[in-house]
Amino acid sequence: MIQKMSHATIYVLDQDQAKDFYVNKLGFEAKADYTAPNGFRWLTVVPKGQSEFEIALLKVGSAAPPETNGADSSKKDKDIEAMAALLKKGWLSTGAFQTSDCRKTSAELKAKGVEFVSEPKDEFWGVTAVIKDPFGNYFSMTQPKNS
Repeated sequence: MIQKMSHATIYVLDQDQAKDFYVNKLGFEAKADYTAPNGFRWLTVVPKGQSEFEIALLKVGSAAPPETNGADSSKKDKDIEAMAALLKKGWLSTGAFQTSDCRKTSAELKAKGVEFVSEPKDEFWGVTAVIKDPFGNYFSMTQPKNS
């Protein structure tokens, strides 16, 4: 029986830049960072205080499905280019980060240079803002109504 989800993936174009953004700007902690002998890099981060759920920051094209092994490299390159283009457009974005004070966190993140797609605003579920990482991924940052 599956008991919980342990990892989710955010696709990025540069893992060093991603690590800098998620750790130094958003304040996450690096949980794992190692490179396998084949060059695959496993990089995960966690929001402080939520160590049981890791976010894998995977470079587009670095974790190709097993059925593509030995596949035509020009087709694989085109698939990587297509995925990178969708990422840059923000089409691969989903997710929400929770905060106890959306307006305060927004001010702190702006001071660190985080790009905002929308400013904090009151909604029926609480206060929400939308941020964007350097690759085009965007995330809601939400303060639940009763926090």
